[in-house]
Amino acid sequence: MLSNGWILSVGGLFSGLLAGLLGIGGGTVLVPILVALNYTPLQAVATSSLAIIITSVSGSIQNWRMGYLDLRRVILLAFPALITAQIGVYIADRLPAHLLLTAFAVFLIINIYLGNLRRKLTTNQLSDNPQISPMLARLATGGAAGLLAGLFGIGGGVIMVPLQMWLLNEPIKVAIQTSLGVIVITAISACIGHALSGNVVFEAGIFLGMGGLIGAQISTRFLPQLPDRIVRFCFYCLLAILAVYTFWQAWELKNIKDF
Repeated sequence: MLSNGWILSVGGLFSGLLAGLLGIGGGTVLVPILVALNYTPLQAVATSSLAIIITSVSGSIQNWRMGYLDLRRVILLAFPALITAQIGVYIADRLPAHLLLTAFAVFLIINIYLGNLRRKLTTNQLSDNPQISPMLARLATGGAAGLLAGLFGIGGGVIMVPLQMWLLNEPIKVAIQTSLGVIVITAISACIGHALSGNVVFEAGIFLGMGGLIGAQISTRFLPQLPDRIVRFCFYCLLAILAVYTFWQAWELKNIKDF
């Protein structure tokens, strides 16, 4: 584990930067890193959730100190996420490894669409907001985030931010900062569920989380001033590469299983 410690810490640092800049938990990066280091897909998903707790707590504390965190918004979204995160854990625990990886790879590709949706919402290119009650909007947004957290070991911010903007008409920076606070809750819920099933590799998760803690502190300090155009482009390229790699890993696992 010590030989992989630096790799895990650097991976966590990168995920922490993404957490603060884009309002995501970083699991889209952490899970492929863990799979590349020969952890099983289920261990990767479960351990990612532990790292995300540390990362998101760090970023949220910084947002709170700077006066950017609305606890009421966080609680309203976090409540449904607590329940659906356990549903995600249940599904992940029962999916064959190659199917879990395949689903994760598909999700990486969907992330690109979600990012484009968020960009359109940010620039007011998508004005046909659905007429839905705030309560239902929060149930849908928090519920989707919790399900993804338990299933894929991510914080859920990648789906929360566009849904907050689309369904709740929140400005992007408010959505990102609220999302990061909700990720604390979704990650804790998912991590507890996976830990009870014995899926979490605690040492690896701590290495990842400590790197993420530093990255989140850096990125949340610069979020109010920093445009995300270049970060978004680099992130999309990274998602495409990770999706190809994850599909390949899923194919390898399926061939081993069939053999």
